[in-house]
Amino acid sequence: MDLRYEAFCFADPLFFDEQRDAGQAKDDFAAVLPSPDSGWRSGERGIWRSLSPADAVLPAQGWKIHVSAGMANAERVLLAVATYCLEHRIAFKHLRSRSILLARNSKYAPRDGSGKLLTVYPPDEDALREVLADLSTELKGEPGPYILSDLRYGDGPLYARYGGFAEQWVEADGTRVLAIRRPDGTLVPDKRGPSFYVPDWVKLPECLAPHLAARKSGDPAQFPYQVSKSLHFSNGGGVYLAKRLSDDRELVLKEARPHAGLDRDLVDAVARLEREHRILERLAGIPGIPEVYDRFQVWEHHFLAMQFVPGKPVGAWLARNYPLTRRDATEQDVAEYTERALALIGRVERLVAAVHERGVVFGDLHALNILVDEEDEVSLIDFELAAGVEEGTKPALGAPGFRAQGDRTGFEIDEYALAALRLWLFLPLNTILEMAPPKLGPLVDFVGRRFPLPEGFGERILEVLSPREEAEKRSAVTQLDEPNPDWAVVRKSIATAILASATPDRHDRLFPGDIQQFEVGGLGFGYGAAGVLHALDAAGEGRYPEHEKWLLDGLDRTPPSRPGFYDGTHGIAYVLENFGYQDRAGELIEASRPLVEQTTDHNLEGGLAGIGLNYLHFAGSRDDKDFREHAVTIGERLGEALSNDGGPANFARAGLLSGWSGPGLLFVRLFEATGDRSWLDLAAQAVERDLEECVPADDGSLQVRDGESRTLPYLGMGSAGVALVAEELAAHRPDAPCLDKLPRLLDACRGEFVIHPGLMLGRAGLLVTLAAEARRTGDPVAKAAVDLHLSRFAWYALPYQDGIAFPGNQLLRLSMDLYTGGAGVLLALAATLDGHGAVVPFLSPGPRSITAGG
Repeated sequence: MDLRYEAFCFADPLFFDEQRDAGQAKDDFAAVLPSPDSGWRSGERGIWRSLSPADAVLPAQGWKIHVSAGMANAERVLLAVATYCLEHRIAFKHLRSRSILLARNSKYAPRDGSGKLLTVYPPDEDALREVLADLSTELKGEPGPYILSDLRYGDGPLYARYGGFAEQWVEADGTRVLAIRRPDGTLVPDKRGPSFYVPDWVKLPECLAPHLAARKSGDPAQFPYQVSKSLHFSNGGGVYLAKRLSDDRELVLKEARPHAGLDRDLVDAVARLEREHRILERLAGIPGIPEVYDRFQVWEHHFLAMQFVPGKPVGAWLARNYPLTRRDATEQDVAEYTERALALIGRVERLVAAVHERGVVFGDLHALNILVDEEDEVSLIDFELAAGVEEGTKPALGAPGFRAQGDRTGFEIDEYALAALRLWLFLPLNTILEMAPPKLGPLVDFVGRRFPLPEGFGERILEVLSPREEAEKRSAVTQLDEPNPDWAVVRKSIATAILASATPDRHDRLFPGDIQQFEVGGLGFGYGAAGVLHALDAAGEGRYPEHEKWLLDGLDRTPPSRPGFYDGTHGIAYVLENFGYQDRAGELIEASRPLVEQTTDHNLEGGLAGIGLNYLHFAGSRDDKDFREHAVTIGERLGEALSNDGGPANFARAGLLSGWSGPGLLFVRLFEATGDRSWLDLAAQAVERDLEECVPADDGSLQVRDGESRTLPYLGMGSAGVALVAEELAAHRPDAPCLDKLPRLLDACRGEFVIHPGLMLGRAGLLVTLAAEARRTGDPVAKAAVDLHLSRFAWYALPYQDGIAFPGNQLLRLSMDLYTGGAGVLLALAATLDGHGAVVPFLSPGPRSITAGG
């Protein structure tokens, strides 16, 4: 689970969004502030409201002040700081509402933004000193979460950090990040990590020196443990593997930060830690429940020391053992897994029963809180949501897909989670049920048909998980649930859902998509309007001038700050060029040239490969030699980087968008444009580079490594993307040695279970890769795998506004974008069923169509 996604689920039950609307008037912080006079500028951007004197000219970067507050004192702190800033004509910005503050301080919100209610922009260091001194008196005694990235001023809610005032961007670690400028003019990342940092050319102001000294003066003897490894982080604190110095005992330390990690009842991490301590003492002596050793406080943070329990989360156990992720899983494989999973469920049920015998509701049973050791023995961890059944409380947090519906109480809460676990161990798609409870029946039905389960297993799941409210029992059937779907109807239905989701009244996005929209903007090809409009047109579902106008207007409002194809200028220009807006497309390309010159990343997503391919496209659409020369220049830059061990942007990633396969595709296209066969040498070398990042999976297929324990078969990042570019190379150099590994790359695409439906990180990308192989060779195994993938889209299909929609990454919310959502699925279906194969720009059209079912 990527914890970033949870923070974008507060604002809307169906789509990822920022908590931006103030809602009721009493929720809007502006209601408590004095109105500035006519000499002030004000504006809103995202979750922030900014105010600055009309005649103020702020530097691009400098020392800024962050002001922290909790939910109880937020309005009081905000009013005090805003009044001061208005009186002294100091620019500042503040969060727009209480709802936004809660979302930013919630348990799974990003730690780098936690606690920040206001940002104050002193114009120089003299003003910094004066503002800090004045506000420290004004705000004395006001509590708030510690802002991890900053230096605390005194013991109040004021924090300081050197950073950007204006938006500047630079490329780092394969992505564009906010930047500050060194004295020599070089842009470098504006570091916002969980610790205070001063750039090496910046001198700490004298007014901050005593506070930095106080921060460093902590007595190490106060902390009687040596931390060896971090196991988990949330906004509420960390979990660490540590050694107790007094006796070298290995144990686990759980940290809690005051006022941070709030749940919906506004309970913070410290209160939950105290609750966990009480519950563990109550459960002492139960095998499989960690023993608690100590609870203590160091500085402002609270800690709980407890027994280290061996084992891996049951999610990791599933990843190692689940048969449907492997190609050619046999009935024997399925039967053996079923027997083992049922035994595991029995052990968990017995352990939960022992907890219930002590009168405790666990309250947070899910895949990360159940540990499984090498003998399949189980333990439970993380009791911060547990409570005595006599308390009658309900957890205010919970894991999607496992948290009980609101009408469940007492032990029913755990019984719900146990039933969810029974389903999840055989088809881990529970999360979808939070958006569409009626999907329960079809998912349980599949489990009953695919696994040799005991009689009544599915009925027991249905009995516990089925909604009790009639309103939640609506139909979830779509055309994809038919035995032989009408694919023309399916495609039209996907387009219908996409168009119904449009929000032309919003300026930040037109179509809802992945949370990356809030990082790279809602205009682009991968996550924004350009990609969706391209997909609708390329799939034969029409052009929409009113939405094209929104895209053009959006470029005037917020020009893209990145040059890349999927995340910036070049992808938008590609779509505008194809739609006939050549002048605007040319202006975009020209405006992006300085950013292109700064770009060093090799990949297709946001780097040089995608830019070079787009230059070639413009060279063809305009018959322009200059564009072709730009593409050749980029190809030469990439060829040099490839010869130099991957250059500065070799991040051990592989795949069509993230690896060297993207440059490999550019090299193939440069050969086709120039006839120079040396480009094919580079293409083969680029594919080989990505193959170096591939390792054998346990089913013998070849997949891209992702850390120590995971492998990736996907199109954007994974072996499917490598396979597609290898296919492109094979058309011109069929004897290239790297092609020997192509069959094993394709094997990685044939697993029956895929967690996400989307194009770049899900089933749709595997589908188009296998379809390309079926077209090229007529391989019946590839054809059968294509049919299997087509049939399994029904798992994810959800009715939306008379159409069909699909969940995006993490399955928490619907997405309509090309990278993760419905637009990408639509393109994959069109490329497969119409036979052209060009699912995304720059891939070759295929020779013939694939007929579903044949």
